[in-house]
Amino acid sequence: MSEPTVAEATDRIYQSLQNDNMDIDLHIATLKAALARAGQKEAVFDPARLVQNNRAGRKFMQAYFRQRGVAVVFKG
Repeated sequence: MSEPTVAEATDRIYQSLQNDNMDIDLHIATLKAALARAGQKEAVFDPARLVQNNRAGRKFMQAYFRQRGVAVVFKG
């Protein structure tokens, strides 16, 4: 089985957010590894796909991911 790509890991994050953050820490770790393999420094998320698409929700997400070693930016 191959390692997930950044896009696949990001999709898993979106699914986890929709499912009340189920296994979010596992998915963040997977995303962090995928970013390292791809040589990327930050994860890009679409704010329209977030459950909490407001400034407070985005800032909370950035802080939570940053604590786990993943920089988050939002497109658009």
